[in-house]
Amino acid sequence: MNLGPQEILIIALVILVLFGASRIPQFFRGLGRGIREFKEELKKADEESSPSEPREGEGSAPHQPLPPGGGTSGS
Repeated sequence: MNLGPQEILIIALVILVLFGASRIPQFFRGLGRGIREFKEELKKADEESSPSEPREGEGSAPHQPLPPGGGTSGS
């Protein structure tokens, strides 16, 4: 489905008639806010899924070998 300049102009005029000139800027303002919030949430989710510093207990302490005998203190 290819839309040429004439079809786009007709669609824009129909939208203008249906919603009025004052409602169109309000619509696009709300759309912009929604897109901005969506991007912020994506950024937060990305930061939470890949933290720059390891969490407590995740790789912060080096691995210590077990003492001879496997670490059991039995007989």
